[in-house]
Amino acid sequence: MCGRFTLRAPDGRKIDRINWGDYQDLVPRYNIAPTQDVLTVVEREAHREATFLQWGLIPFWSKEPKGIINARVETIEQKASFKESFEKRRCLVLADGFYEWERIGKIAQPYYFRMKDGAPFAFAGVWDRWRNNDRTRISCAIITTTANELLATIHNRMPVILGSESYNLWLSEESRAADLKDLLVPYPTDQMTSHAVSYEVNSTKVDDERLLRPVTPNIGVTLSLF
Repeated sequence: MCGRFTLRAPDGRKIDRINWGDYQDLVPRYNIAPTQDVLTVVEREAHREATFLQWGLIPFWSKEPKGIINARVETIEQKASFKESFEKRRCLVLADGFYEWERIGKIAQPYYFRMKDGAPFAFAGVWDRWRNNDRTRISCAIITTTANELLATIHNRMPVILGSESYNLWLSEESRAADLKDLLVPYPTDQMTSHAVSYEVNSTKVDDERLLRPVTPNIGVTLSLF
C-alpha cells in the first residue's frame, strides 16, 4: 500500500520532453495524502505534459466520485476500475520518498523510505476522467506490488517505482500490457534506505520538514521498571 508520500522539489532531469518552467516554484510537500492533487506526467496523442491529478482514481463509469488510491499489480488487468486505464491511461506520479507503517497490535510506527542518494523518482500510476452533469474529476491511482526485502520488515506491499529507463515505455500509448507487466516489480532493495519517523505524519495538518527527522521506533522497545 502507499498512503502518504513526499515531493520536496520537482526534477525533470530524467523525464524527456517536459518543460518544467511552470513547476520550479512549487511549495515542498512532506505529507501528500489521498484526495489531494499530485504532480504527474501524462502522455496523450504523443504529447507529454506535467499536470496535477487528484489522488484517488474515480472510474469513468462510477455513479459517485469515490476514489481508489492504489491498484494492485496482480489484478490490474482484471479489475473494472483499472483495466481500461492500465491499457490506455498511464502516468508517472512524481515523488522523492514515501511513508509506511509497521503495525503490531494497536501500535503503528511510521517509517520513511527513500533512495540512498536522495534522488527523486516516479511511481507507476494510472488515471481516469470522471464526469457527472457539470462535475469533472481527473484522478489517478498508484500501482502497488509485493514488498522488497527492505519494506518486507514493515509491510507486505510497496508502491511500484519505475527506473528512469522505463519512463518512455510506460507513458507511450503504443505500449501494450504484455510489455508493461515486467516493469511492475519491487524496486531493488540495495538502492533504498529507511528510518522511523514521528507519529506527527498521521495528521494531514502537519506538512513540513520535521516529519523526515529520524526517531527511535517505539515498537519492539522493552521498558524496564527497575
